[in-house]
Amino acid sequence: MFHLIVAPNIELKQIEPNYADTLFALTERNRAYLREWLPWVDNAHSAADTRNYIMDALSQYHANRGPNTAIWTEGGIAGCIGCHPIDWANRSCSIGYWIDASFQGRGIITRCCARLVDYLFSEMNLHRVVIQCGTGNTKSCAIPQRLGFTREGILFEAEWVGGRWVDLVIWSMLEQNWPAVPRA
Repeated sequence: MFHLIVAPNIELKQIEPNYADTLFALTERNRAYLREWLPWVDNAHSAADTRNYIMDALSQYHANRGPNTAIWTEGGIAGCIGCHPIDWANRSCSIGYWIDASFQGRGIITRCCARLVDYLFSEMNLHRVVIQCGTGNTKSCAIPQRLGFTREGILFEAEWVGGRWVDLVIWSMLEQNWPAVPRA
């Protein structure tokens, strides 16, 4: 199964059905802040809903359309990062991520994004990787900016999230520009 080492105490592992209870509990604990920016949160009502998402993610992985992983650190799951289905005709995909509020501000998501993008360009031979963030989600937008992604523009009222329309900033990276900035 898919597994990437990010740093000595950070790993990415393909989500599996036995993660459902833990991921649902993590979603519940962070529901208020996740709901502000992520549309899937309002559809995650139970561990069974999370298990259904995991089964879809496993199907995507086995169809060679990209991994969806749990972020493991300090002996447990701290969040998720993964691919929306890879568009093989155009060798591109977008990635998404979230992390428990108690782990924010430690650079974990930045390192996980860098490692996943490395994998997508070097192992999957993709040409383009995109990250879309709510325009007001400054913490999320800081990740692609820090990694040297190009801000392409804004999709106005592109996503219905938490009972309102959210504008999305599109950030992109092309294989020939990666890594655009030196990383520790």
